[in-house]
Amino acid sequence: VQLQASGGGLVQTGGSLRLSCAASNFILPYYGVAWFRQAPGKEREGVSCISRLGTTTYYLESVKGRFTISRDNAKNTLYLQMNSLIPEDTGVYYCAAQSRSATCSNRERDYRYWGQGTQVTVSS
Repeated sequence: VQLQASGGGLVQTGGSLRLSCAASNFILPYYGVAWFRQAPGKEREGVSCISRLGTTTYYLESVKGRFTISRDNAKNTLYLQMNSLIPEDTGVYYCAAQSRSATCSNRERDYRYWGQGTQVTVSS
């Protein structure tokens, strides 16, 4: 099983990025998936998650109204559209997939498979 995250980069405050997470050897549409991030010197935190059918989503309070999570089950891919980026959004972003549940969860322990992380840097 492999989750390949991409789309990170360096942007100025107010800019946008779209992260993608492509799954290999894994049926992503069956399970709940999420994005986490880890800022320098901080613990990893749940940014957003989405249930199997996309009917339930969760957003970290600080990203509400700026980030949008989506999934294309036909392409076995997860996305995170990030708009109005601020320096506090800087960090390594990880995609994650559950292996037993279709629900949306922001708890790390619920996720079995993790991508390698993609760096997002927002300059002021």
